[in-house]
Amino acid sequence: MAIGIASDLPPVSVPVLGRLNPADAAIWETFVVPRYLSLFGELALEAIIEIDQAQLVHVGCRTGYPDRGLAMKLPRATIVGTDTSPHALALARAKAITMKGMVADYREVQGLPLALPDSAFSHALALHPFIGRVAPAPLDGRTGEGREENARTTLFAEMKRLLAPSGQLLVAVPLRGSFIEIADLLREFALKFEDGALNLAIDRALLLRPTVEILSSELEELGFSDVDVSLRPATLAFHSGRDLLEDPVTRLALLPEFRSNLGIEELDRAMSYVREAIDKYWSDGTFELTINVGCVSARR
Repeated sequence: MAIGIASDLPPVSVPVLGRLNPADAAIWETFVVPRYLSLFGELALEAIIEIDQAQLVHVGCRTGYPDRGLAMKLPRATIVGTDTSPHALALARAKAITMKGMVADYREVQGLPLALPDSAFSHALALHPFIGRVAPAPLDGRTGEGREENARTTLFAEMKRLLAPSGQLLVAVPLRGSFIEIADLLREFALKFEDGALNLAIDRALLLRPTVEILSSELEELGFSDVDVSLRPATLAFHSGRDLLEDPVTRLALLPEFRSNLGIEELDRAMSYVREAIDKYWSDGTFELTINVGCVSARR
């Protein structure tokens, strides 16, 4: 059952992805890493191939998680982390200094390709990379799959360039079916207010998330071997709609990606509806958000 939006309810401010400012970098490390990013990091750490004197590149390293765990599993490793946020990188450097024997080099970048040499690394890691849409993602009439115009495979190809022969690629991402509860509430809003454009955008955004089969196929087409995808379902609990939308995980990790994948600038009114709907439908319980955590391992 659809609900109305209170006229006096202030619109939700949906953030735009950008460099983390100093405060957001600290919030990311303190709240986003343990509550959310660790779901992906733990799976990647379990899948990593342990060798001595590894050379690892961490693409989009943010504040450097899980680099300390990587250093513990890879004796005498050298870790090169890249990110667009200088404030996040400053935190990563500060943490690395406190771990005896950890060798890490954190570099600010503007995007892909990275200014790093070919075939220089034994491991290449990307944890919950923000890929977004680089072009409209039309529905394929034959398969029903969404197309991301090579945004994801562009990342995979760059990581392949950086890897030495037989090097390991590790990418952990939310797979299809993640955050479906938000999608359902956005559909309800689109139906109530006859917003066909939003409804179509939701269909396309859902198809942007890969399945196990899509990830495997993309990597095999790029020439990777020994492709294996692990899947671990998880949930995030919230006590109210306001709790969801004010949570650092939502604000810094989820909403920017939702906005990019939907390709719609004005989401404030729709997200206000989501907040009210959660408070109404889950007034006596906890709202749980589904996350299908996937980690793909492959060899160059």
